[in-house]
Amino acid sequence: MTHPAAFTPVKTVKAYERVVEQIESAISKRELRPGDRLPSERELMLTFEVSRSTIREALRVLESIGLVRSRPGDPRGPEVLQASPAILTKTVNRLVRLDTIALSELVEFRIMLEGTSCTLAAQHRTAEQLQSMRAAVDAMQAEVANGPIAFGRADVAFHVSVWAASHNQLMQICGEATRGALIDMVTDGLDRAPDSRAKMELSLAHDREILAAITAGDGATAGRLARSFVIEYYGEIMSAENRAALSLSDDEAPS
Repeated sequence: MTHPAAFTPVKTVKAYERVVEQIESAISKRELRPGDRLPSERELMLTFEVSRSTIREALRVLESIGLVRSRPGDPRGPEVLQASPAILTKTVNRLVRLDTIALSELVEFRIMLEGTSCTLAAQHRTAEQLQSMRAAVDAMQAEVANGPIAFGRADVAFHVSVWAASHNQLMQICGEATRGALIDMVTDGLDRAPDSRAKMELSLAHDREILAAITAGDGATAGRLARSFVIEYYGEIMSAENRAALSLSDDEAPS
């Protein structure tokens, strides 16, 4: 007797979800481009053979994920929007703040993001971008006396300038997507420190080391320093195995 096929439960799909899927598919295939207009609600009702409430729910979902913009009473129909990194930023921030993403995962992501962006920044930074980094570090120095919240914002501003100097758009998008959570992480770490001023001074010294490596064009050192500093501050949140794996530089990684 043969074994039965590995069937899976059937999921009930609502009509508006099918409408969303088809419009998303048309946008992803470039059948609909930014600036194009969808048909009116009535035309969509006839095309999809669904009710007005179904069409409105589908449009509400498409607006919430930033794919279309619909204005009440506009006879031209909903407008297809240009893709925006802001949607990713909003989604990631929501996931982090609702604890959908574990703090350990955020730390691991930050290790990879900071290490790689520092390596790339050392290779691609411009004179203007180096000046932005120096200004950010100077701002950190000035904010030490004003406490963890002000210092945390200045610290993140330094990392934002590094992400920009990486000249990698996805690095910048992912960095911005986790920026709010990163500020919270830095501030919380300083608040919990027995001597927050000493920890701020240490963080400042670390960022000065990273800046020196980026200024010298030494990507390997910049990346290694960035990874090791994040692990030094937040390594206890991660598993020992992941901490060890992520601390390795490219030339130290096991084959």
